[in-house]
Amino acid sequence: MLIGYARTSTLEQEAGLEAQVRDLTALGCKKVFSEQVSSVGQRPELDAAIEYVREGDTLVVTKLDRLARSVTHMGELVARLEAKGVALRIVSLGVGEGGLDTATSTGKLMLNVLASVAQFEREMMLERQREGIAKAKLAGLYKGRKPTARAKADEVRALAADGMSMGGIAIKVGIGKGSVHRILSDSAGR
Repeated sequence: MLIGYARTSTLEQEAGLEAQVRDLTALGCKKVFSEQVSSVGQRPELDAAIEYVREGDTLVVTKLDRLARSVTHMGELVARLEAKGVALRIVSLGVGEGGLDTATSTGKLMLNVLASVAQFEREMMLERQREGIAKAKLAGLYKGRKPTARAKADEVRALAADGMSMGGIAIKVGIGKGSVHRILSDSAGR
């Protein structure tokens, strides 16, 4: 049986997630697990998909970067799947009509090569990003992200004074619970 997994990093990528689910369904996936979470965060739907698959199944993803964040992580995922007798198919790799399938020895080799290239590409992108930020800072053009929580401190304190919970304040104001706690702790220390 084909089981699909789709992921995008942010909520703004809704169309990308929908496209992945549509493509996986069109490929014949009987069940598709999907989530919107960073590749470095906890991915409960990926864990659920791996738990769900059974011997003889194939886990299908549209692109390599939707599944793993590094060669090491890819190796761990493939090992988990192989231990269950499950193959992995990555559709959009340009390696043939069916994509890459770890059910074959050539597919396993190609996966390792392509995962290494993908990790190298990501590391190069991050290096260029760091260099660009450093250059912008030197030129006085980089200010960083605006501190959204501090700008909402008065509203947080007012809602807390009205008896609203930290979780409720976080949702209402649109900041993290930790930020609410920090604002209220700073206020108490004054």
